[in-house]
Formats: sequence, C-alpha cells, structure tokens
Amino acid sequence: MALLPDSSSPAPRPAPAAELANEAIRALVDATGPDWSEASAATYEVLLIEWAAATRGDPDIIEAA
Repeated sequence: MALLPDSSSPAPRPAPAAELANEAIRALVDATGPDWSEASAATYEVLLIEWAAATRGDPDIIEAA
C-alpha cells in the first residue's frame, strides 16, 4: 500500500542558497534575452551547478563550481 504525503504539513522549502542561485539564473535569462554570449552561457553553467549543489545540500558548493 502506497503512502500519500501528509497534506497538512507544509512542502519543504528550498535551501536559501538554492533560492539565491535560482534568482540569479532568472535574472541572467531575463537580462540576456535570446542572444547568449559565451560569457553568459558560462555564467549560466556555474549558476546551474551552484543551484544543483544547493538543492542537494552540498557543503562543497564552491569546490563543485
């Protein structure tokens, strides 16, 4: 029998670092538009690595980037 999540408990919130990385990704995408330079693409890749590490709770986020 599968257990359903308790609907009375709030959904887990992302770590603050994940929220910050997500905001930075959104700002980059908004500012860059459809024409991405190599620098913008590289910045996006770093932010994506930071976001992924933060969602896993990785304490070595700087080393991963």
